[in-house]
Amino acid sequence: MEEERFIRTVADQLGVDHEAAFKIISAVLHELHDRLTPKEAADAGAQLPGRLKSLWASFESPGREVSRIHKAEFVRRVSERAEIAESDAARAVRVVFGALQTLLKSPTGQEGEAWDIFSQLPKDLKKVWLGAARAQASRRL
Repeated sequence: MEEERFIRTVADQLGVDHEAAFKIISAVLHELHDRLTPKEAADAGAQLPGRLKSLWASFESPGREVSRIHKAEFVRRVSERAEIAESDAARAVRVVFGALQTLLKSPTGQEGEAWDIFSQLPKDLKKVWLGAARAQASRRL
């Protein structure tokens, strides 16, 4: 899935326009990036296309510490960054996670680079990650 298809998928599933979808994607990717070790963040970023790769790289800062937050704080921060309600942010996180797994060619969210991301998430975000994979799989049926 290329970049525009990724954005369109998120926009369609959330019922928002392209600009809003990109803002939401940016917020989710920023929080996900900061939740990963710098090495894993670099590995994940290398798998992204074009503007998404540049966006992901823009989140890196020298000496960055891993933001060891859990689901509630992750969703709250996405809500703030994307300027959307927390209830909408929770759904947005799941949708972006699912689209990201498709982009990474991981049908279950546990193959390749998706597995590496999954392995660094806390239990509550792992549940969201796997739920996103199941939702994506049901859309493909």
